[in-house]
Amino acid sequence: MDKIWNLKGQGDINIIKHLSAALDVNMVIANLLAQRNVTNYQEAQAFFRPKMADLHNPFLMKDMDKAVERLEQAIKQEEKVLIYGDYDVDGTTSVALMYQFLRSRIKNLDYYIPDRYTEGYGISPQSIQYAHEENVSLVIVLDCGIKAVEKIKHAKSLGIDFIICDHHNPDDEIPDAVAVLDPKRPDCSYPYKELSGCGVGYKFLQAYSLKNEIPYAELDELLDLVVVSIASDIVPVTGENRVLAYYGLKKLNSNPSLGLKTIMGYSGINGSEITISDIVFKIGPRLNASGRIEHGKKSVAILTITSEEEADRLGDEINSYNEIRKTLDRDITQEALDMIERNPELNNKKSTVLYNRDWHKGVVGIVASRITEYFYRPTVILTESNGLATGSARSVKDFDLYEAIGKCSDLLESYGGHMYAAGLTLKIENIPAFIQRFEEIVEDLITDKQQIEAVEIDSKLQLSEITPKFFRILKQFAPFGPHNMLPVFLTENVLDYGTSRPVGKNIEHLKLDLVEPTGSSSIFSGIAFNQAEHYDAISQGLPFDICYSITENEFRGKTNLQLYIKDIKAKVY
Repeated sequence: MDKIWNLKGQGDINIIKHLSAALDVNMVIANLLAQRNVTNYQEAQAFFRPKMADLHNPFLMKDMDKAVERLEQAIKQEEKVLIYGDYDVDGTTSVALMYQFLRSRIKNLDYYIPDRYTEGYGISPQSIQYAHEENVSLVIVLDCGIKAVEKIKHAKSLGIDFIICDHHNPDDEIPDAVAVLDPKRPDCSYPYKELSGCGVGYKFLQAYSLKNEIPYAELDELLDLVVVSIASDIVPVTGENRVLAYYGLKKLNSNPSLGLKTIMGYSGINGSEITISDIVFKIGPRLNASGRIEHGKKSVAILTITSEEEADRLGDEINSYNEIRKTLDRDITQEALDMIERNPELNNKKSTVLYNRDWHKGVVGIVASRITEYFYRPTVILTESNGLATGSARSVKDFDLYEAIGKCSDLLESYGGHMYAAGLTLKIENIPAFIQRFEEIVEDLITDKQQIEAVEIDSKLQLSEITPKFFRILKQFAPFGPHNMLPVFLTENVLDYGTSRPVGKNIEHLKLDLVEPTGSSSIFSGIAFNQAEHYDAISQGLPFDICYSITENEFRGKTNLQLYIKDIKAKVY
């Protein structure tokens, strides 16, 4: 399928010229900064050299004073405290962060992760009952709880206090907890709204440390957990998240906690510089696998572990869960593709909704993402759990999936999520009606443009501009992530040097050697995954256009620059 190439709006030319002169960088680098709202030398310095001092005062967050006072009371009175978090990476890193900080301060400290299958997302009734039976007087909730109005009311009637640390959008009513820390509360004036759940937990501990004169060096030891949450939860890498991610990566690369070091070893990334991408694709999936296949408590256990022997045992166990997850992911994705292939009617729809009662609930979200990428249309993958159809949905760029599912709410038992990802539950007998209604809604709402995958391009660039200095500065734009993605460039009229060739097990990729038609002797190496179909066109010696990112490729101990080709457009003559 052909992709749309969107060249982003370019920065103000006067700002670009000023930055280029002030920083001694070329105009393309200056333009990338202007696109990121960097307008002068001081802002560029803050962007390239983040400082922990740039973090906001945590007491600017609503209810922070109440949260700190209640924690101080629990410590002073030696209360029994329970730390509660979701079963995904953000939730488990949040619980590990809080547990590691408090375990030397609270004698009666425990943590609780709900079971994905028997309890589901958020604060469960079972957890409140557990807290009551265990005589817990304070529960600190992380990465969920902002919508648990009735559950908090019930817990309060049992004499259990809650401090909520969340980062999701609230409903109209805020739970009646002792303190509700959430920068997205409409009545919260905290300057930065995009913290991860673990990030909100970090701000809570920062406030406690500030009031009790605890050196921040103790909090610095927990920053590797914070960056894992930021990367895995796909929150914007801007503002405070950029600062926390920057120093979290330093910690992860220099002195990671024993648990994360163990996970990194099983991920095969020891010895190389760890990036946000490594967390997203290698570390995060392993931590997530526990909750998908077994129980999320295993992830908290390894993130808080102190015994090397136990870390190795648990790391091996978690890695085995990830291998099971990968097998399930691969097999179910293939089954879903086969279902569509066997039914030509499904190929002509604007949406995909598939149900199989035997699919594993823990991987339907991953499968929904893969099917969405494959056919590039809104997708819902359903399986059976506790007598109901339950599953996950994923969307394409700019299409509001949450709105579309909401228009089917009368057919659903429950649903939740946001524009691009959602979860839903419905009666099995309602599946046919849901498939029909969802397709009608998507067909009515989706535009032609939203049905074609787009490549967002930051800037045009000549290959000759890719110098060691250019790449050295480009690397300093990291850490990359949402709202600060690895830049994508467009170069027009490049030529095959004559040695490009299809590669791969199934000859599905292209290994490229490219030159500009200006007579320059420089040859630029590139890799284009799953784009071997372009070989015949580019090998004819005619100019073509490429869009790409610039990466480093390490092979046999030697590191070279490589163009990571997003798409190729051959000229039509």
